[in-house]
Amino acid sequence: MYTLVMIVHVLVCVFLIVVVLLQSGKAADLAGAFGGMGSQTAFGPRGSATLLSKATTLSAVLFMVTSLSLSIMATRNAGLGSSVLDTSPATAPAGKSAPVPIQLPAQQQPASKGGSNVHTIPLQPAPAPAAPAPAK
Repeated sequence: MYTLVMIVHVLVCVFLIVVVLLQSGKAADLAGAFGGMGSQTAFGPRGSATLLSKATTLSAVLFMVTSLSLSIMATRNAGLGSSVLDTSPATAPAGKSAPVPIQLPAQQQPASKGGSNVHTIPLQPAPAPAAPAPAK
């Protein structure tokens, strides 16, 4: 279904481009080139609807309908309506936390049987800052 609507959408797009490019502007005559519109209306004289203007309107409506249809189908297929909580693993009930084992470096088992890979490094306290010299 999605592929069918996509093909119709592409065909409507091409048809809309061709129909719009075939139309002539409202002021395409010689008087329009020099600013004369032939009428005192704001946007020029309103002519009768030609076959090209009707085809433009129809293809514009079809373009909008297929665009909306494709966007709706794409979001339904993508699963964007699901929540992050739906995909997370099950957790303990609220208020009760499951104990998590934490292994400190001193508690680690040696990697090899012959010796220990855990080394302790003694930390020296930082030297105290020197007192400022008295001002004279």
